[in-house]
Amino acid sequence: LPSQQKGVGMNEPLVDAEGFPRDDIDLYQVRSARHNIICLQNDHKALMKQVEEALHQLHAREKEKHAKDEAEALAEAMSQNQSLPQAFAKVNAVTPGSPASISGLQVDDEIVEFGSVNINNFQNLQNIATVVQHSEGRPLSVTVIRSGKKVHVGLTPKRWAGKGLLGCNIIPLQR
Repeated sequence: LPSQQKGVGMNEPLVDAEGFPRDDIDLYQVRSARHNIICLQNDHKALMKQVEEALHQLHAREKEKHAKDEAEALAEAMSQNQSLPQAFAKVNAVTPGSPASISGLQVDDEIVEFGSVNINNFQNLQNIATVVQHSEGRPLSVTVIRSGKKVHVGLTPKRWAGKGLLGCNIIPLQR
């Protein structure tokens, strides 16, 4: 308050002992300053209430989302155990330093999808060779079953020090 030096804050009386307006202060200035402060305090309270409500909503939504995510993860784990897709081929060798080993492909991975090849359209290993030749330098999506779980691998066939574009050996699975 501009009149603070005269001992007038938010609560000091504006009248003297006999009830007359004090003549040592600018009453109008004090009243208008007090009014502005009260308005600002009310605005602040209202804003803090909005912030609090928004935080409650945010946390409630997060809690809901977390519960939903957990339920979905559980459902996915359950469905994966029941219905692992059928593999049509198996990796039986991976050369260290090759595109296959860099992509994370491992020996004993059972191949479910190799680019566009899957159990429904796989006839022989030539199918895979064709996909590999057409995808040189471009990433292929490969899905394998590794120790009972479905794993996605991004494999980019390319020329490297060894032979072929992959550096792994794939054998068909006899079903």
